[in-house]
Amino acid sequence: MTIRHHLLASALLLPVAVPLTAQDEVPLTDDAPEESALADEIIVTGRGLDAALSTGIYATTTIERDVIVASPSGRIEDVLRGVAGFQQFRRSDSRSSNPSAQGVTLRALGGNATSRALVLLDGVPLADPFFGYIPLSAIAPETLGSIRVTRGGGSGPFGAGALAGTIELESAGPDSIAPVLGSAAINDRGETELSGVLTQSLGRGFATASGRWDRGQGFFTTPADQRVPATARAAFDSWNAALRAAAPLTDTVEVQARIATFRDDRTLRFAGADSTSSGEEASIRFVGRGEWAFDALAYVQTRDFSNIVISSTRFTPTLDQRRTPSTGIGGKFELRPPILEGHDIRIGADYRRADGELQEEALNAVSGAITERRRAGGATSNLGIFLEDDWQIGPLLINGGLRADRSSITDGFYRAISANGVPVSTIIAPDRSDWTASWRAGASFNATRRLDLRAAAYTGLRLPTLNELYRPFVVFPVVTEANAALENERLEGFEVGFDWQPVNALVMSVTAFDNKVKNAIANVTIAPNLRRRENLPAIAARGIEANAAAKFGQMSLDAGLAWTDAEVRGEGASLELDGNRPAQTPEFAATLTLGWQPADGWRLAGTLRHVSTQFEDDREADRLAPATTLDVFLAAPLRGNLALVLRAENVTDEKIITRNQGGSIDLGVPRTLWAGLRYGF
Repeated sequence: MTIRHHLLASALLLPVAVPLTAQDEVPLTDDAPEESALADEIIVTGRGLDAALSTGIYATTTIERDVIVASPSGRIEDVLRGVAGFQQFRRSDSRSSNPSAQGVTLRALGGNATSRALVLLDGVPLADPFFGYIPLSAIAPETLGSIRVTRGGGSGPFGAGALAGTIELESAGPDSIAPVLGSAAINDRGETELSGVLTQSLGRGFATASGRWDRGQGFFTTPADQRVPATARAAFDSWNAALRAAAPLTDTVEVQARIATFRDDRTLRFAGADSTSSGEEASIRFVGRGEWAFDALAYVQTRDFSNIVISSTRFTPTLDQRRTPSTGIGGKFELRPPILEGHDIRIGADYRRADGELQEEALNAVSGAITERRRAGGATSNLGIFLEDDWQIGPLLINGGLRADRSSITDGFYRAISANGVPVSTIIAPDRSDWTASWRAGASFNATRRLDLRAAAYTGLRLPTLNELYRPFVVFPVVTEANAALENERLEGFEVGFDWQPVNALVMSVTAFDNKVKNAIANVTIAPNLRRRENLPAIAARGIEANAAAKFGQMSLDAGLAWTDAEVRGEGASLELDGNRPAQTPEFAATLTLGWQPADGWRLAGTLRHVSTQFEDDREADRLAPATTLDVFLAAPLRGNLALVLRAENVTDEKIITRNQGGSIDLGVPRTLWAGLRYGF
């Protein structure tokens, strides 16, 4: 795996565009051939502004394209697991988990299936407007050029939601992918993958069309000794498609536009326990790279989710979550004015709004008749204003930023009526809004040519999702209630670390951190088989993260580890949780990848991963055993741009426990072997 740590932001500088009209104004002469060649070209990158200098102050890891497209599973979450501190709510991947459980976080800050990390694709937040989960199956790794992960760092210029950090996905442009890409693969269970990417130059701009389709019968997530006649494989059928274009407007300004759609159908545990998630989105972005650089973005998202809950005793439907339509809209404007020498200033504002409504019916497990109709929903919005400055003083870089957020929660409700139309329960939540101030500050010092020292402190903000506020749910036999009175989560944290390159072939990065989430939202047990979403006083996490990347000739090594001492701070009703480890949070996780590239087009890599013990619940009653897995990837060129690709997931067939509720177990992916062809990668 090739992971580059941001020691200097200058490594990301893009080529400078020159005026369109210059080709007519500068004659071709023997005296100025170079100037003429430059003047005849405007470079459209399809990317946002260069990374800020302060990127190197915070714990940041960049994953390059060659790693992204060489995942043994072919899934984006598998790529991200190589980053120290990255964690999903459950150990399942995006083929064998309920979509609404696909929350991601960093720094072992726990969670309840809602993301505490902000995930962006070309600047657009990807989290579902209602649930807050990340639609991982809608992200095609082959369309990406790079991924930058910032752990901690607070909200800063990224916006509310970047509580545990930020994961920035950047689409690939014509400078990093071939005009035609295609791949097809099949595994030993007969499951298939098919994907394609077409990139075409359009004048001085370009357009990219992509599509992917994954389907299969899946594996049994239920252990053999717990299966019944109604037990079903984790079948999946998902597809996504996108069209993206970029074009110059002037010699320094380009416009980027993207439209995308996806659908994901899954079955979990029992026949008929089907879930569907789908969505569409559109965005437009204007990027100016002149002296007064700017980035202006606007987007709209529509999403829907459905789910059938099956009784684990009668194996018949008990709940039909038939629709959860939601909409997200937002935008961001950032300006970088050249007003002070030695300073890189960022001024801007961002806005997000989410609204949605749950529509479900409770069913009689015997007759299948509707017993109750439920509706719940509302809206949340956040307007943020930020100012940040990077000040370079010789080998010292200082960063400081302030942010003010106006957040509001409105139109919240929950209604349940009987099949005869008689009201059973009604909650009308009062509208509320508030201003919150956040800040971050840090510094890095270039102690030697090969050693950078850094330190930072920060705060952050996350609003509760509509799901947390208003939607109760059941994972039989446990019922989890919503809570319309949930408060915003607040992060306080600091970190120190260093980036060291003792020799040209080796880069190391180590960070020690102390982060605390106040008002942390968790699923708190209040009675047997009954939980409720509550604000805990805090979740505190202290730990060490380390990454190393080395390349010696044809061999490469990449390693990452995260050790975290995380605990709940409880008081009052949650006092008995005080000192407990947050649910679904491992103490230790490590990844080691060894790679071999003997020639162009060849790649052999093996990845060893270990995740320590986790607990399913807040009371630490149900244990998830540690798991160590080995994955393998091989690409071998056949002819021209065509290559054979062999992949193996969980080679040793390790038993991966992803859920344990009172002894009711779900398992992760067993040993899976893939074979396929690639063209153009």
